[in-house]
Amino acid sequence: MGFVDFVKEEIEVIKERDPAIRTNAEVLLYPSFRAIIWHRVAHKLYLKKHYFLARLVSQCTVRRTGIEIHPGATIGKGFFIDHGTGVVIGETAIVGDNVTLYQGVTLGGTGKEKGKRHPTVKDNVMIGSGAKVLGSFTVGENSMIGAGSVVLREVPPNSTVVGVPGRIVKRDNMRIPRETMDQVDLPDPVMAYLNELRDENRKIKEELVDMRKLLTERKL
Repeated sequence: MGFVDFVKEEIEVIKERDPAIRTNAEVLLYPSFRAIIWHRVAHKLYLKKHYFLARLVSQCTVRRTGIEIHPGATIGKGFFIDHGTGVVIGETAIVGDNVTLYQGVTLGGTGKEKGKRHPTVKDNVMIGSGAKVLGSFTVGENSMIGAGSVVLREVPPNSTVVGVPGRIVKRDNMRIPRETMDQVDLPDPVMAYLNELRDENRKIKEELVDMRKLLTERKL
């Protein structure tokens, strides 16, 4: 794909996923657009072993957009960052096609690994605001990471992860549409468990009240 075709594709991706964008000209001001375009330049320099120039382009982009993508990171097609301030993507991260990140997302390492230190995010994944994905594991395709989650382990395909640390909630093995942007209506297994305990506690209290009434009646 040529550079012009790539720019056109990125414009369409941003317009599709951000309802606030109404014209092509607005896209040119979008931090995500500028960060992705300049990352392509930095990544090519990195692959040619022009490491200093690659880092220079990367650091200039961080200052202008608030989005830090290491030149070594591999980014697929249809990549989208909503707003983007505080997004960090590490050197050995691999991001597939049609991936969406929200502001404050980190694709980082734990500081312990050597070589491949950062996550691999497969196609069609959505990662919510402030989520941290840390380590050299894989997030399977068509998965969703809830806002504020901390993911430290492998995520199977077609899964939803919520909480700290992240807990996997299996979906119905259905593909998540590319335009899905819902960070709110995700399952919460902890809350479901607490609700279950609350219901059981209510039933026990009702049974105790009934037993007390029965004992009182027998004494009378």
